[in-house]
Amino acid sequence: MRATGDPGCRPGWHTDELSLGTPRAALRSLVTPVAVAGGLTELAWVGAHALLYPLGTRKEPLRLDPRCRPGEQPPSVRALFAADPLAARIPVLLVHGLIDNRSIFTVMRRGLRRRGFAQVCTWNYSPLLGDVAEGARDLGEHVERICAQTGHDRVHLVGHSLGGLISRHYVQRQGGGRRVESLVTLGTPHGGSVLAHLLPTPMVRQLRPGSALLQELAEPAPDWSTPTTAVYSNLDQLVVPTRLGRCDHPDLRARNVLVRGVGHMSLPFHRGVVDEVAATLAGLRPAAHASLVSAA
Repeated sequence: MRATGDPGCRPGWHTDELSLGTPRAALRSLVTPVAVAGGLTELAWVGAHALLYPLGTRKEPLRLDPRCRPGEQPPSVRALFAADPLAARIPVLLVHGLIDNRSIFTVMRRGLRRRGFAQVCTWNYSPLLGDVAEGARDLGEHVERICAQTGHDRVHLVGHSLGGLISRHYVQRQGGGRRVESLVTLGTPHGGSVLAHLLPTPMVRQLRPGSALLQELAEPAPDWSTPTTAVYSNLDQLVVPTRLGRCDHPDLRARNVLVRGVGHMSLPFHRGVVDEVAATLAGLRPAAHASLVSAA
C-alpha cells in the first residue's frame, strides 16, 4: 500500500466523465506498476478479511465513549473539527456490502475513532437480503435506534458497495434525509455493474445497469439536501465499468472522488480513503462544482 502523501495515490475529485480512451489504453492501464501493486494489495486484504469475517458475524453493541471529544485530542485531530466541533459527536454508521459483515470496517472504524469521531457503529443486515428497499427500511429502523440511544437526531452514513446503495435508497426514497447529516459511498454501483448479469439472484439482478431499482433511483429528487460523496476506484473489480461507481444524479449534486490503484475490497482499509472519509464527515471538503477540480 502506498503512502497517502504520495501524489500518485492521493484521491482527486471531479464531476466530469472519466475517460479511459481506447480499449487498448484501458488494457495498458491494468498492467501499470500502480495497478499491479493495487491488485496484490487487494489479494492481501481479501485474505485478511476472510480471517476477520467470523468475528464480524456477532452483533456489535453501541459503545459511547464520553472521553473521546475534540478538545481532548491531539492538535491534528482537533483541526478536523475547528469549523464545527459538534461534527465529532454526530454518530457515524458504517454499512457493509453484499454477503459481508461489519468486519470489513475493522480498520476504518478504528481510524475514525482515532481521528476524533466519538460514536462509530456498524450494522449487520442479513446475507440473504433480497431487496434493496427492504434493506433500506431495516436501515431506517436501526438509525432510529441509534438516535434513541445517543440522543442525537442525525447520523453520518458510510456505505461500502451495496451498503451505499441501501443507504442512498433510505435517504432518497424513504425520507431518511431528515436523519442523515451526510452520505459517503465506497465502491457503490450507482449505475450498476455488468458483472451482475452473471448471477440471476433477485438481489444481484437489481444491480444490473438499467434495472427497475436503478431507474427508480434515477428519478428526480428535488427535495434532496444531504451532502453526498461517492468514492470510486479505477481498479474496482466488481463495479464494471468502473465509471458506474460515480453518482451523477443531477439533483444529488454528489462529489465524485476517484481513487487510483485501490481494489474494491481494499477501499475501506486504505489509509487514503479513511483520511478522505474523515475529512468529508468533518465538513472539510468543498461542495461539488460542474467543472473539473484538482485534488487539494
